Amino acid sequence: MGGVSSTAGQHRALPVPDGLEGQRVDQALSRLFGLSRGAAADLADAGGVLLDGRVRGKGDRVTGGSWLEVELPPPPGEPRAPEPVPGLTVVHDDDDMVVVDKPVGVAAHPSPGWEGPTVVGGLAAAGYRISTSGAAERQGVVHRLDAATTGLMVVAKSERAYTALKAAFKQRTVEKRYAALVQGHPDPSRGTIDAPIDRHPRHDWRFAVVQGGKPSVTHYEVVEAFPAASLVDVRLETGRTHQIRVHFAALRHPCVGDTTYGADPTLAARLGVSRQWLHAVRLGLPHPADGSWVEFTSPYPPDLAGALDTLRAEA
Repeated sequence: MGGVSSTAGQHRALPVPDGLEGQRVDQALSRLFGLSRGAAADLADAGGVLLDGRVRGKGDRVTGGSWLEVELPPPPGEPRAPEPVPGLTVVHDDDDMVVVDKPVGVAAHPSPGWEGPTVVGGLAAAGYRISTSGAAERQGVVHRLDAATTGLMVVAKSERAYTALKAAFKQRTVEKRYAALVQGHPDPSRGTIDAPIDRHPRHDWRFAVVQGGKPSVTHYEVVEAFPAASLVDVRLETGRTHQIRVHFAALRHPCVGDTTYGADPTLAARLGVSRQWLHAVRLGLPHPADGSWVEFTSPYPPDLAGALDTLRAEA
């Protein structure tokens, strides 16, 4: 229990070496176990890192002598061959970036514990070259969508584009618009949710509005109201993990179908929705080559459109 074995893919427990005092969790894991910083960050994001019995995030600092417990990912073995992703549609492609319309059930990039299809793998299988910047398992990825969230996502193809797009997201010069179907009727029908988000204090696979969490801002407007739900246009000012889902759950209007955050499963079943009703409908950004503004839009996928048809027919 007190040493570091060379075998990964198991629960590990050991005291934090004094030489790592004050380092970020992802830095410490990278040095201790030879993980890439990206893999270490994903491991922490998934709730797989405990210090003295408490779940810690990738940006938390470690203390020498504290007890570290980690669920390491299995050894990589042979790299998985890129696999085509049915339904992954390329809506724009040039020398610097590719914009895709992501179907449900597809993650942005490989991560510990995810065995399903990814945008990165689907693009590679289709012959697209992407930037080599970033951690090896998520090269070219400058922002992410949940696996169950559909819609528009941009991936950098050139190193110049990766740097420019990362800067644009950090400086919030990218416009991300989503359509969300939420339970009930938000009041007011137009407003801003400004509430910090961090990992849930009791359920580490979820996130929550938490005092002292990361600043998180969501702008919304109800565009269509039904007896049991509302169609909402959402604009993100920040891009925290599960931000839209967490913010509307905090208002007690969770996304239809989002049982992780308290949605009524009977409403989702009646509407034929088997995941959260959330779609990245529009993406606007400065093009990395010359700064010119470009915009892309995506229609609702059939399952989400079908739910709206049902609600309109009942209204």
